[in-house]
Amino acid sequence: MPAWLYTIGTIAGVVFLWHLAVVEFVIPPYLLPPPAAIAGYIGLKWQFLIQHVWFTIYETISGFLLSIVIGIPLAILIVWSRIMDRIITPFLVLSQTFPKVAIAPLLIIWFGLGILPKILVSFLVAFFPIVIEGITGMRSVETEMMELIQSMQANQFQIFWKIRLPHSLPYVFGGLKVAIAFAIVGAVVGEWVGANQGLGYLLLWANANLDTQMLFSVLIVLMAIGVILYYLIVWLEHLIIPWHVSIRETRPRPTI
Repeated sequence: MPAWLYTIGTIAGVVFLWHLAVVEFVIPPYLLPPPAAIAGYIGLKWQFLIQHVWFTIYETISGFLLSIVIGIPLAILIVWSRIMDRIITPFLVLSQTFPKVAIAPLLIIWFGLGILPKILVSFLVAFFPIVIEGITGMRSVETEMMELIQSMQANQFQIFWKIRLPHSLPYVFGGLKVAIAFAIVGAVVGEWVGANQGLGYLLLWANANLDTQMLFSVLIVLMAIGVILYYLIVWLEHLIIPWHVSIRETRPRPTI
């Protein structure tokens, strides 16, 4: 069967169990609304929700792209130079030892209540997996391959361009898949600290007003955004590195 049928079937099963639990255990709607009520709420409020959706998507994609622009060159610099590795790597580790929620208020103080602090929080959360996976991929080239290209009198730039960078792409895409999910979390966290629009702001508003239907609606929309962006990365991975074994194994094999 096509892979998407498994996904649709799993979602349908979860929704059915959710509905069954609400009916059988007579759970009050303010604790757990039935799936039909949430679907109807989203259909009724879709114009209101879409205004906040675009705001959160813009923050997420901006922070994600910024993490790529900074993360990949930083990984190249660390692999290229042992001195830069010793200088930068401790700061990379140090940047992950404190929760980003703690620095979000400071960014609000520095840059105001606009969109820039949310983008920066999204970037701070998302860039670390990209850097680490990029470094791992560039350093995992087989010794035999390195000796072969060095025997052909290749310089350092040729080694990076022909060997290290292509070899690191599967690892980089693995980091991108993790980073896009982190970028959404970072955007929502930034909106929690200070915002008047966005899905994170709606979550706080719904929580303050005990609007359970709004809470579940926003959570479902956030999950849908995460799934769409994740599979967009997967599509780009199939497009850019179709030669890698992880891509070839997922393709359907011809029947005899």
